[in-house]
Amino acid sequence: MNRDALQKLGKEDLIALVLAQADVVAKLTDQVTLLEKRLADLEAKLGKPPKTPDNSSIPPSQGHKPSRQERRAAARKGRPGVARALAENPDQVVEVRAEACPHCAHELGPEDQEAFHAYDHIDLPPIRPVVTRIHRHRGVCPCCARTFSAPAPEDMAPGSPFGPGIVALVLHLHITQAIGFERLVKLMDEVFGITLSEGAIANMLARAEAPMIVAAERIAEEVRSARVVASDETSARVRGKTWWQWVMHCSTAIYHVITDSRGAKVVTDFLQGSTPEVWIADRYGAQNGHGLQRQLCLAHLLRDAQYAIDEGDTVFAPAFKTLLLRAVSIGRRRETLKDATLAQYRDDLDRRLDKLLEPPPTTAAGRKLAKGVKKCRNDLFLFVVRRDVPYTNNGSERALRPSVIFRKVTGCFRSHWGARLYAAAVSVIATGRLRGLSALQAISNVVCPNAAHVVPLTG
Repeated sequence: MNRDALQKLGKEDLIALVLAQADVVAKLTDQVTLLEKRLADLEAKLGKPPKTPDNSSIPPSQGHKPSRQERRAAARKGRPGVARALAENPDQVVEVRAEACPHCAHELGPEDQEAFHAYDHIDLPPIRPVVTRIHRHRGVCPCCARTFSAPAPEDMAPGSPFGPGIVALVLHLHITQAIGFERLVKLMDEVFGITLSEGAIANMLARAEAPMIVAAERIAEEVRSARVVASDETSARVRGKTWWQWVMHCSTAIYHVITDSRGAKVVTDFLQGSTPEVWIADRYGAQNGHGLQRQLCLAHLLRDAQYAIDEGDTVFAPAFKTLLLRAVSIGRRRETLKDATLAQYRDDLDRRLDKLLEPPPTTAAGRKLAKGVKKCRNDLFLFVVRRDVPYTNNGSERALRPSVIFRKVTGCFRSHWGARLYAAAVSVIATGRLRGLSALQAISNVVCPNAAHVVPLTG
């Protein structure tokens, strides 16, 4: 708008125009302020070291992958060769003897030969389902003249034609191998000769939910009664929303639960009033206060110390990392040391840490790390005097790793009951593996409770 146009406007029009321009200027000012803040944040990040699996919780899968030349350049340690062990109880033994000498055709007998080489040939027979046709009969009693019908076999009730063995196999393939319904239909048809629909698979899993949850609750009770409990959590997707999968475990049982909360209430609800002697976790606030004492994962603290070193701290972080490595070294030798010696080591570690925390660090990275360490000062070296307490929370991370793979392969759970079934099933499978059971055996123990091979999951 030029000067002539402005002169033609009335007083009210000019006021309205100025107010409109003021609104535009205010909005632009807010946008400039926001952009300046974002620019300052980006400039601050440019001066920080990159997050790697060595100095943060970034998984190794997202770390730098060395090129083939770098891998070849790294020295590799040799290892002795190994061969497959012969089967202890082969189904068939074939004795192979020569009938005649290959050089002169002289006839040979068993007494002329001795065994010199044994090996196993392993193959699968044709795989086909076992189909049992049930013919029930009915009639009229010749004594009382009332009608009767023969009851169905106890383990072959009418309804779904698929027995518990097939249900256990479907559960195993879907949960431990992350095979989706569509691919599972093809696999069961082409490999096992069993015609299924996706709806039939969903029905099988739905029927397995109740016994799996009952078994998982027994596992949960065993974890609650343990003296030392560890826990961790990871994200899960349920019906398009972010939920959380928690794991609580002890040395004999592993329990999973998938819920819509990451708060401390999840652990409180799980414990149902019980209080373990020691709770093992990382520094996440929701993991605090659930046991009489807490042991922090030193692996997490070592990564935090390394990040502070990468960020430029040359005083506190390197010394703190050295102290943690010393503590880990002591932890690895606990079984060979006396209780009195371990108590002396614990006191020495505490004194060294107090000495490190006395002078304030000179760098921002060192001050941030020291501030976090002061908050958990008494939770670092409990494992030194308690041999039943690990110094890392690696057991929880290993327990969650299959679920992370399942999440990446399948994407999410489409229903709440599917998430409940998965959590219960992985509890049964993980606890079964602690008892030397395969995943299929552990599942079969729950869905086939009357089988002769059942091994208890608890107790």
